[in-house]
This record gives sequence, C-alpha cells and structure tokens, in this order.
Amino acid sequence: MAKQYNPLKANTFREEADSNQELSQPDQEENPKSKKIRKEKPKKEKPAKKEKPPKKKKELTKEQIEKRERRLRVWGLAFVLLGIYLLLSFTSYLQTWKTDYSYTDTVFKHFSIEAFRAGDVKCENWMGRIGALVSYMFISNWFGVASFLFAFILLIWGTRWLIRFTILQPWKAMEYCFFGIIWLPVFLGLVLPPDRVATGVIFTGVYGFQMNLWLTDFLGTSGLGIILAFTFLSLMILSFNFPFRWMKTGKHKDEYLENMTADVAVPEPGAVQDEQADVPNTNLFKDEPAEEIQQIDLGGPSEDLPAEPSPAGIELQIERHEDEAHGEIKGPIPRQGLDTLYDPTLDLPSYKFPTLDLLSDYGGESIAVRKEELEANKDKIVQTLSHYDIKISKIKATIGPAVTLYEIVPEAGIRISRIKNLEDDIALSLSALGIRIIAPIPGKGTIGIEVPNQNPEIVSIKSLLGSEKFKNTSFELPFVLGKTVSNETFIADLAKMPHLLMAGATGQGKSVGLNTIITSLLYKKHPSQIKFVMIDPKKVELTLFSRIERHFLAKLPDSEEAIITDTKKVIRTLNSLNIEMDSRYDLLRDAQVRNIREYNEKFFNRKLTPTEGHRFLPYIVLVIDEFADLIMTAGREIETPLTRLAQLARATGIHLIIATQRPSVNIITGTIKANFPARIAFRVISKIDSRTILDSSGADQLIGRGDMLLSTGSDLIRLQCAFVDTPEIERLTDFIGSQRGYPQAFSLPEYYDEETGSGKDFDPNERDEFFTEAARLVVQHQHGSTSLLQRKLKLGYNRAGRIIDQLEAAGIVGPFEGSKAREVRFKDSSALESYLREMGSQ
Repeated sequence: MAKQYNPLKANTFREEADSNQELSQPDQEENPKSKKIRKEKPKKEKPAKKEKPPKKKKELTKEQIEKRERRLRVWGLAFVLLGIYLLLSFTSYLQTWKTDYSYTDTVFKHFSIEAFRAGDVKCENWMGRIGALVSYMFISNWFGVASFLFAFILLIWGTRWLIRFTILQPWKAMEYCFFGIIWLPVFLGLVLPPDRVATGVIFTGVYGFQMNLWLTDFLGTSGLGIILAFTFLSLMILSFNFPFRWMKTGKHKDEYLENMTADVAVPEPGAVQDEQADVPNTNLFKDEPAEEIQQIDLGGPSEDLPAEPSPAGIELQIERHEDEAHGEIKGPIPRQGLDTLYDPTLDLPSYKFPTLDLLSDYGGESIAVRKEELEANKDKIVQTLSHYDIKISKIKATIGPAVTLYEIVPEAGIRISRIKNLEDDIALSLSALGIRIIAPIPGKGTIGIEVPNQNPEIVSIKSLLGSEKFKNTSFELPFVLGKTVSNETFIADLAKMPHLLMAGATGQGKSVGLNTIITSLLYKKHPSQIKFVMIDPKKVELTLFSRIERHFLAKLPDSEEAIITDTKKVIRTLNSLNIEMDSRYDLLRDAQVRNIREYNEKFFNRKLTPTEGHRFLPYIVLVIDEFADLIMTAGREIETPLTRLAQLARATGIHLIIATQRPSVNIITGTIKANFPARIAFRVISKIDSRTILDSSGADQLIGRGDMLLSTGSDLIRLQCAFVDTPEIERLTDFIGSQRGYPQAFSLPEYYDEETGSGKDFDPNERDEFFTEAARLVVQHQHGSTSLLQRKLKLGYNRAGRIIDQLEAAGIVGPFEGSKAREVRFKDSSALESYLREMGSQ
C-alpha cells in the first residue's frame, strides 16, 4: 500500500543518507577490493537501470507544495467571486431584462466603444453594464435560466480549492450541470405556453427555443415529451440507482422486497505489503497483512552532538516504524457483508455508521524521541553489561509510542541467563521503571530490553480506526487494542479468541480498554449483526452505552434497564444466555452445520427459512466490568453458568469479555483460565498477580497508563492501549441513539428461578392457545424442547419457551436439564388425553 508523501521526511532521509555515505568512505579506502567490486556492479546491473525511469519522480519540497497550495487558493478565490458575480447578474437580469434589453441589443447591433459608453441608454442590472451584457449573452442568446448552472460549477470548484469543502464531487457536479444545461431549456420550451414568446426566450434562451421548434416539428410534442422523460429517468437510474419501488403495490411489492438482493458495501481489497512486522504472528492474527515499515539507519553521529566514540565502539542502529497516516473520512467505515438474497441490515436500512469526526486526536502520528535519549540509554546498557564481562556485538533500537525496544546480540559464549539476571541492575543504571528483558525474542536471535520513553505518546483511537489495516480487515469481530512496541496498529478478532480476560490494578486502564473494544465493534458492525449484554456492578462505567439500548443492547424481557447492575438479575441473565446457547445449538444441529458463520451463510442463501423455525443469529458479546465483585456476592451461582458459556458458547456466536481488579486465585480460577486463552494484563503490584493472569511474570514491570501485555497462548505481546475519553463515548452514543432503532432491545429468553416462581403455579385459564397441541406434539415425539415447538408450530422463541414452562407446571414435561431435552412424563397419547380431560382442557 503506497504511503502518502511527506517532504519533511524526505529531507531527513537525504541528510541521513549523506551522513552514512560520508561515514562509509574510510572503509572504502581501507579495503581496495571493495572498490573493484563496486565498479563492476554497474556493468552487471545495466538491465536493472532501464527499469528505474518509473521511480524517477521529481520530489517536491515543502516550499514547492506550499506554493502550489497558494496558487490553488488564489484560483479558488477567483472562481468563487466570479460565480457570485454571475449569480447576482443573472438574478438581476430576470427582474430588469426589459430595461436592460434595449441597452444590450444596441451594443450587440452596433458593436463599438461608443455604443458601450452610450449614456442615453438605461441599464438597471445590479452588476452594471458588464453584468447586463453577460446576462444577455448567457440567458437570452444561449441557455436561459439553465445558465445559473455555470455559476454553480464555478462555486463548486472555487470552494473546493479555497476552503477544501464540497457539497458534491466537482466532476460529478459538472456532469449533472452540463446535462441540466442541455436538457432544461428544451423541457421549459415544451411546457411554457407558445403565445408567450418573449417570456419563453428568457427562460429557455435562443438555444432552448430553437431546439424545441426543431424537435417538435421532427418528433411531435408527444414524441419530444417521451424523449425528455427517457433521458431524465435514465440519469436517475445511472447516477442514483433509482429503484422505482413505488410502482409495485400489494402482494407484488412484498414478493419484490423478499426476493430483492441487498446492496452491501464491501471494502475493496487493499494492496498487501511485502514487508512483515517484527511482532510474532499468532493464529489469531494470521490473516492480517503487516503494515509498511520504514527503516532508518542513523549509524553516524548526529549534527547536534559532538562526534565522540561510543563505549566499546558499538554502533547504535535506530529503527522507526511509522504507522500509516489516517485521512479524514467523510463517511462511515466500509462494513463486511455477503452478497446474498437475505440481508439483516434491511431491518434498519437508514442506519448510518458513526464517523471519525466524533472522536478526538491526541498528539501527532510521529514519535518524538530524541537521539540523545537513545544514545544515552544505549551507552548505559553497554556499560552495565561490560561491568559483568558481558560483551555485545550489535545493538538496535526500535521506537514505540511508550517503550523503546533495544535488541542486543551478545558475543559467542555468553549465556542468556546471565543477562536475564541483570534486569534490576539495568533498571538501576537507567533510573527508569518498567524495564523488561525478553531473552530471547521469539523468532529472532536477539535479546530484547524494553525501556520506557521519557515522554510517552498517547495513542488515539481515531488514528487506529482510520487506518487502512482496520478498514480493510476481513475479521468477523475486529477490534483495535493499541500499538505495538514497533508502533504498528494491532487488530484482533474476538470471534477467534474466542473469549477475553482483562485484569490489572485500579486505575491502570481496564475500563478504557473495555471502551476501546466496544467502540471498535460499534464502528464496524451494524445493529442487526451484533448485540451486547453489559454487566456493570459498579453502576458507573458502562452507563453511557444505555443510550444505544434499542440498537445494540440485549436484555431480559422483563428488565427495565439495559445495563445490568443487580446481582440477582446477573444470575438470571447468565442462565438466560445458557438457554439461548442451547437453543442455538439445536438450530445448528437441525441445519447440519458446526458454527454460527456456516449457519448464517445458509440462512442468507435461503437454504434455511423462518417457516422451519430458523432465524438469523446475531453475535452476542457479554461484557462484565467487575468480575471479582460478582464472585464475592454470588459465588457458584455466577461461576457455574459463566463457565458453561466459556466452554460451549464459541460455536454459537456468544463471546465473553471479563475485566477484574483482583487477579487472585480465588477470582480467576483454573477453570476460567482454561477457557480464556486470550488474556490482557495491565500493571499489577506483584509477580504473583502477574503469574495468576498470564502464567508468567512481566505485568508487574509495566509502567501503567494503558501499558499492557497480551497473552495469546504461548506469546506475549506488549501494547500501548488506545485512549478513548468519556466525551468521545458520549458523542458516539448520542449519534447512534438519535437514529431510528428497533422498537425495543434484543430480548433474551425468559428464565425463571425458584425464587421468582415462574409459571409453577399453573392456571388453566391463562394457558396458551397452542397448549393442547403442544402437549400432543411433545408426547408424540417424546422430546420436550423449545426448538421442537418452534419448528412444528411456527412460533417465536419466547412464546415457545412460555408453553414449555406451562407444560412443566402442568406436569407433562420435566424440569430444565441444561443441554438435554426435558423428560416427557406421558408415554402415549391416550394417557395424555385422559389427563387433559381431567384438567378440563377440552
């Protein structure tokens, strides 16, 4: 993917290249053989030189770019003023044309300076005699009132160059305007009364008047009307894809809407870069192309520093990985979709995706780390290691937003454990917190020392959501986490994780991390594709998202608040999600598929229909902000259904994100850890807490403020979490909440525990009208499940669930047994019929 040209960076690259060439001259003199080799190379590479002309593009300096921008603004100002002049002239001419006509007619009949200066001829145009003459030519002699479109074209181009603002794309606007200039005079000539010739010429111009006479004589009035209608409707279809749905009514309209293929915007595949990131790849992120990396070798001394020899003569190589610049996006981020007959987004066809303008920028894209700081840290590292007789042959610095990674290559015979044991000594010499040694770096033959920067940069979520990597991702549930040590945008897929555990001390960034994940999913998915179940025992962290209740949230049918804060409701919600999971597994079994993606693909292609009990299944993301508080108050009642969800819910599209402040063993148990392979650790106090979360140390050496470690199994990746502030969340939720949503939040299945009583006290007068038929169906199939009633009776899930509860209360089926079907207590239909007669159901 081509990066945007930056003249400042180009000048820096030239100066650094010149300094490298000067430093390499002594080596060339000492080794004469290298000269011969270099002289022979051009002869061998002559064919390659012929391929270089495409790269010989003249690089513009900053001054040249600024001059070109100034010229464009001058042209834009001229176009805007000329457009306003024409607009006022034409408007005035429509009112004063009778008075100005005598003057303009005199000038054009006797074209001379004397006629132009004639003082006895009156002119009342607002823009004077020049305005009257220009208006006479454009309106009377040429195109009539369609001449206003010329002024509109000038204004469009002028505002584009002057203030970088356009209502329409300039070239598209020119196409529409030229069509109007040709089409509108002929149309007005057709509809205006033929007896008002003088007035008609003002509206149609000589062009429209003559063209109308000629075409009417050639095609007739009706024929000309048909031609004009054809051209206008053709423009509407080609330019705006006008569907003419209003022509279909009644039954035909319903059939048309059902069989219509939805137009879903699929992002164009971007070019994949050849260079790969230095961050180890895992199975969660293997589909993502690595971002383009710029490497800078600053081998020589800086101009600002005295050229002093470094300790042990070791040269520091600095590697800057510049992330791609994000442009201002004037519309929604393109979303993923399948080109199929069914499109769930048609439930809310007018929904608009949030734009990046709702988010704020924090800091710049480039990382401000001085070379003096890098050289000083390098010298201290080398000096500290030399005190313990550890010699290194090479050192390289990779600059990140908050941490710089120094990669060292020890000389042969040096044991890695010796360097690992010097972690505290290196931290003491550098006088910095958060020193972390990676020995060795996976996939490389180097040892890494992570050192915090003196002035860490804030990673704005706006820059990550606007990156090409996020816009063109093919993940099912993509979200951004932050930037790596090499300053690369890090994107993960929640569908492949499939659950995420976040832990860390108070105030280290857990809530911001949760908001970052939720914000990413809101920017990428349509309300019909994903639903959130939010549990917030603290009652203050997730309350802002209650504004999008009718768009993205799911809750129990009888719950008033979408954000769940009461522990009893949390227990009911988790058990309700278990019921939803079991129902989805029944649907997957009937559809003979293995996961939600295959199921929805069949549903999109009309291979599964609602008449058979099938439905579109959105992803459900369960977000718990403070897990430790729930375990302390409810214990096993919370852990049991949650563990079952973590073990089984992945295939059904239900994913869990859990955050906690207390990473202790009694909170994060072995059962929970076994089902959460993806874990995020923010800064913790002790190594024991770090091992509890990650099964390894390292989280106790983080610097806080969003500094985190992501464990994806065997790999540990250090990231700087993206920052999203409360005002940004407010603007985002206000933007989504102000749009038309569903009538109510997504309803989870009803769950009744023993305390609420449910429908245990069976009242025959309140039973469902399908109660008798459902009882016969269950006994006939000897299978008591909600999905059976859905398919056979063509009912919704909630109603089928209520009938099952009534059958349980009546003693026809047994109690709920998890993933198993309920026990049917009548073995034949005759016993059931006698029981129903006793109940007075017939």
